[in-house]
Formats: sequence, structure tokens, C-alpha cells
Amino acid sequence: MLRSSLPSLIALVLVVAGWEAACRFLHIREFVLPAPSAIWAQSYAAWPNVLHHTLATLGTVMWGFIASVVISLPLAMLIAASPAISAAIYPLLVVTQSIPKVALAPILIIALGSNELPRIIVTFLVAFFPLVVGTVAGLLATPPELIELGRSCRASKLQELTRIRLPFAVPFVFGGLKVAAALAVVGAVVAEFVGADAGLGYLIQTSMAFFKTPLAFGAVVILAAMGIVLFQAVTLIEKLLFPWSSGADQPPPGM
Repeated sequence: MLRSSLPSLIALVLVVAGWEAACRFLHIREFVLPAPSAIWAQSYAAWPNVLHHTLATLGTVMWGFIASVVISLPLAMLIAASPAISAAIYPLLVVTQSIPKVALAPILIIALGSNELPRIIVTFLVAFFPLVVGTVAGLLATPPELIELGRSCRASKLQELTRIRLPFAVPFVFGGLKVAAALAVVGAVVAEFVGADAGLGYLIQTSMAFFKTPLAFGAVVILAAMGIVLFQAVTLIEKLLFPWSSGADQPPPGM
């Protein structure tokens, strides 16, 4: 695993070194583009405050992501089980994604108050759509011969869905989970930009208001790291629980 990650690490080191060198030799002003060393120094100096905002954003991300999983999977199974339900629900899902979340967040804050709930809802709305679409695609991509085999064995609709379609859809589900994990970070920050008193989005806004650009860049780096960690966590869970799930065209053993 370390060997496969080595090219990425080398590329990252080269980018950071080039960034540092450019800022130093070109004498770029710190409030325009801070050097990585300045970002580290200012973020480390304010680490208790940075940690507080990081935990606030992480909480919003996790609650929004969990809500997207809990709601999206049953909804996707319902859509895949009935063409009539699919025709009724799918347009509504598209409508929810067509609404800019930046425009929706202030409405939610006015309706629900300036608390954690509107931010969780915005995070959920950003994250759940790719998970629903990916899961539905996987459930409907089950080979027809497997469906016919199940029906010849008198499998009920529920058994067909849970024992045939769902295992085959596992790679699609985890593909959607990876996208949702990354988008949950984006959703949380969007909500914090609109209305929050804590979180990395709030920290970026307040830092830029006082021209503390290195601290704002530090928050951006933490957000990027958070998205990567969540993505890799979903990948690790997939490898541990479903080691056979290496591609959408490879059905689970025994299928």
C-alpha cells in the first residue's frame, strides 16, 4: 500500500516545495498567497481554536452523511422495486438537486432557527442524491438470468430485492458512498458559510475578514484532508466487509 501511495506523496512534496519556493523568491504577499510554512505556523499557533472548528464541521459532516445513508438506501430499494414509484419520486429528487443549496440554506435557517439542524439538512441534501442514483443503478443492473433463477425458485419480491439485487449492487452502493462522503464536506461548508457560529467554513469567513489568509488556507487544507480521510474510510470498509467487491461487473461469490 505504501508503494502504491509513493508517487502521490512525491508529487505532493514537490507541489508544496514549489509553492514555498515561489512565495519566497517572488516575494508574494502573505495576504494574497501565503507560503505553506506560514499556513502551518499560523494554524499551529491557533490550534485550540482550529480544533474546535474542525470538530464542529466534522460533527455536521457525519450527521449529514449518516442521514443520507439511512434515507437513501431504503429509498433506492423502493424506487427499484416499483416503476410507478420511480416515476413519481425521481422527478422530485432531480428538483431537490436543481435548487442551489446556498439559496436554500437561508430559508432553512429562518424556518428552523440558527442551530445545527439546518446545516445537517443542507449536508444531507448535497450527499444523498449520488447515493440514491448509484444504488438504484446497481439494483437495476442485476443480470436478468439471476432474476429469472430467483423467480423459478419462487422467491418473493422482497427476497429478490434483498438476496439477489442488493448483493449485486454492493459495488454501486459503495461507489455512491464514496462520492457522498466527499460531498458531505462540501455541503457542511456551504451551510456554514450561510449561517454558523462555529465550523471551518465560519473560520474561513472570519479569517478572511481580518486578512488572516494563512489561517483560512489552513482551514481549507483541513477540509481537503477530511474529505480524503472519509473517502478512504469508506474504501477500507468496503475492502474489509466485501473483499469481492472490486468492480461493478464482478458479482458476489455464489451468484
